[in-house]
Amino acid sequence: MGNLPKLSLVLIGLILGASLVGCDDGRAGAQDAAKQLASAVAALDVGSVPFDGKESGAANEQLNAVFKALEPAKPAVQSGELTLDSGTATVPLNYSWKIGSEEWKYTTFAQFKKSGDKWPTVWNPATLVPELADGEILSMSAESPQRGAILGAGDVPLVSYRPVVNVGIDKPLLGAADAADAATRMAQLVGVDPAAYAQQVEASGPQAFVAAITLRADGRTVTDEQIAAIPGGRAIPDSLPLAPTRTFARALLGTAAAASAEQIEKSDGALKPGDTIGTGGLQQQYDAQLRGTDSTVIRAQKAGLTAEELKAASPDPRRILFQVQGKPGTPLQTTLDLNLQQLAEDVLAKVGPASAIVALRPSTGAVLAAASGPGSNGYNTAMLGQYAPGSIFKIVDSLAMIRNGMTPESKVDCPATLTVDGRTFKNAEGYPASSLGSVTLRDAFAHSCNTAFINARDGVSQAQLESAATSLGVAVEAPALGAAAFLGSVPGEAEGTEHAASMIGQGKVLLSPLSAAVMAGSVAKGAPVSPQLVLNPNAGGADPAATSAPSPAAAGATPTVSAEPPAKTSGTPVTAAEAASLADMMRAVVTSGHAGFLASVPGAPVGAKTGTAEFGKDDPPKTHAWIVAVHGDLAVAVFVEDGGLGATTSGPLLKEFLTAAG
Repeated sequence: MGNLPKLSLVLIGLILGASLVGCDDGRAGAQDAAKQLASAVAALDVGSVPFDGKESGAANEQLNAVFKALEPAKPAVQSGELTLDSGTATVPLNYSWKIGSEEWKYTTFAQFKKSGDKWPTVWNPATLVPELADGEILSMSAESPQRGAILGAGDVPLVSYRPVVNVGIDKPLLGAADAADAATRMAQLVGVDPAAYAQQVEASGPQAFVAAITLRADGRTVTDEQIAAIPGGRAIPDSLPLAPTRTFARALLGTAAAASAEQIEKSDGALKPGDTIGTGGLQQQYDAQLRGTDSTVIRAQKAGLTAEELKAASPDPRRILFQVQGKPGTPLQTTLDLNLQQLAEDVLAKVGPASAIVALRPSTGAVLAAASGPGSNGYNTAMLGQYAPGSIFKIVDSLAMIRNGMTPESKVDCPATLTVDGRTFKNAEGYPASSLGSVTLRDAFAHSCNTAFINARDGVSQAQLESAATSLGVAVEAPALGAAAFLGSVPGEAEGTEHAASMIGQGKVLLSPLSAAVMAGSVAKGAPVSPQLVLNPNAGGADPAATSAPSPAAAGATPTVSAEPPAKTSGTPVTAAEAASLADMMRAVVTSGHAGFLASVPGAPVGAKTGTAEFGKDDPPKTHAWIVAVHGDLAVAVFVEDGGLGATTSGPLLKEFLTAAG
């Protein structure tokens, strides 16, 4: 009797085990089959999945045909809770697609039919998309929104949609004419490479329109009659986001045009043929904001449905499965003044070397013009240039000297030459003998006495120069600017001849025309100017802190924002009293110095400072020509890269600009 309980337990265990085996209906196998299917569909490859009623290879071809329009997107697919009924398992499949910035979610049901110990999937197109029938596929149409405008001061459009014509060969119109000959004639008419265009036309399909060039409708010299005289020649009206002229602020604004095949390929599905994309300048930096988001519609339709059949059908035979409402591009608001920018470009139009004019409003920091001349070859010299500033940097020297107790009336020594550690420094050609010897700081500043400022080097440390520069808004970050720029560089340490050179804006001291205008503007304001160009930099997620950029060695290339922005912060801000002394000396440059030609500029009194900086290894060396000025609530910097003396080269350009600006 003692063994009975143990025997009973064994019997009970055997009975329970038999019962469990009897209940093993293959649920685990069905669940594994469902997970395999979900994983395969997510990879868009069901070639290894066993099907009931469909060969795996054929099922895979149909799956890819169904989803081809959504390439390169792939779905995330998860299998849900299994339901079992007499050897048939039903499992929900939860799909999630990333379509643009939206998510398309839906659920279908997959069936699995038990066959021995296997659970092959019952083929059904509705497993891929709800209610999808055999012979149906998905289609996706995306419509790009209108690109946002770039606006200037007072919301005046700088870049907006303007009429253009796409000129090229429409191959169906060629008739019996030779395509290569027609393409060559068209290329010669519009000024593009004949061989390359002829090859492009010949390689295109028989129904293609092959554009040779896009011309502005206004003012074009190639006429419709000339185009039509060429077999297949056609001009198709269109519109594009364009500035007022082809060159208007191009280096600053960049351009917007149809995305190239290379850009589309690199976009990872973000771009499609026909999309407009920004290249260079603000157009590229704020492309996401300006471009907006596409409207997208995904439909189910009969495979092979032609455009003609669709046009003839009523109602539309396609079923809408998912829609994304597009968002038009957000305009970019800037401070650029249309008239002043155009004026600056007109003034620079005949200047051969790289050149720039920057004008800003000291009271607000608003950048009103940032023009780079034709000699800059597309480089944004105005904002990205890095050049020795020469004697305009004496504004910084003078602030440091004033902080050491000097006034415009203080005496300084201005010899004809001065030797520092074996290097001889002298004044510019034509320096007046009457302003040599013991002169006032104002007089030395007005006539730009190099030796007087170099003589002050023992009383003004390099660190004090750096501090004075940052006090005037130079060589610091510009968080409100909203565009790539170089704001200047002033080393905090330098000795001997390098420190002496810094006193006359050479050595390792570098400014851009923008930072030179900021420096002058801080004098006019009586406080550091923080420049501002873009008013809504965060509307599209662009980085408003992108304020530093590469050296001008890359002139002609599209600049990119440097990873190394100025790290310095402002020193003790220039005070109103300090600025008044500096303004007094800048006014003396006009009233008694060598910028007397500015005395006739109408309106508020002009204060100025000229600068000439040697560069290169030529003998005599080439020079950068600078001049900065303040005129009421306007601060202007003019720069010519290879320009002789600031007073004689940049000065007349400044006078022309200020006089016309009114």
